[in-house]
Amino acid sequence: MYHGGPDSICLLDILNQIKKEKQINFDIYVAHINHQIREEANDDERYVQEYCKKNNIPFYSKKINIIEEAKKEKAGTEETGRNARYKFFEEILIKTNSNKIATAHTANDNAETVLMNIIRGSGTSGLKGIVPVREGRFIRPLIETLREEIEKYCEEKKLNPRYDKTNKENIYTRNKIRNLLIPYIQKGFNPNIINTLNRLSEISNEENKYFEKIVENTYNEILIKENVNSIEIDLKKFNLLESVIKSRIILYTINKLLGNCQGIELINIKDIIKLCENNIGNKFLIPNKKIKILVKNKKIFFISNM
Repeated sequence: MYHGGPDSICLLDILNQIKKEKQINFDIYVAHINHQIREEANDDERYVQEYCKKNNIPFYSKKINIIEEAKKEKAGTEETGRNARYKFFEEILIKTNSNKIATAHTANDNAETVLMNIIRGSGTSGLKGIVPVREGRFIRPLIETLREEIEKYCEEKKLNPRYDKTNKENIYTRNKIRNLLIPYIQKGFNPNIINTLNRLSEISNEENKYFEKIVENTYNEILIKENVNSIEIDLKKFNLLESVIKSRIILYTINKLLGNCQGIELINIKDIIKLCENNIGNKFLIPNKKIKILVKNKKIFFISNM
């Protein structure tokens, strides 16, 4: 849980109701991270803590100065905040011997993510948006629920959620998409754009699952060596692949090495494919500060800079 906003408190309340009614037997633990960005952050933390106390739910919290951390890591506050949240969630998962991390992503979040990925040029894999289940342990129970439905639920249940005023500030890309782009599309082109983007996401996710099996098998066929800091694959075998599989092999390999593909855009993938096709001497690319791609001795080296 981030700040006790409508999405997260709605999810918590629904899970709590299911548990009370004994529809499913499970334990709930709340992990709240205080980013210390807003003046209201401590009030947000108290709000969530009080809800947990009232409902006998174990509450874990952590304060972290995200602005300072972002400066240290030389990264954006959004990326730093997200990494800090998920690291804390993993810590609590292990500490409580839990097996699932439930986050309150909504249909609106998914639509925004799909649009953001299109704008950034992430390729077709970006169209799948926020998947309902990731790595078997991250679950998004509200991913098909609209934000307006969530706000209505909070109102009916008198939950009085906390609201993050910075969501109205059009500084970050996501806020611009949420507050400017989507309303513009709804008004001038498609009033049901949220549902349309979610359908696109669902179709893309199904197709992506099919491709994932092909890509995994192909990766194992062209793999030479794999360790914590680098992966080597056969250059000749890679160059013989269809272009669409090459793109996915690159993303699959980077994800395997770094744990994500953040910052890797379509132009980077095309450059890597071109580098492999024009194999002249020792050539390399650095798509971002986290990874280096080197072509040498009839091999492609994916090297972590982390």
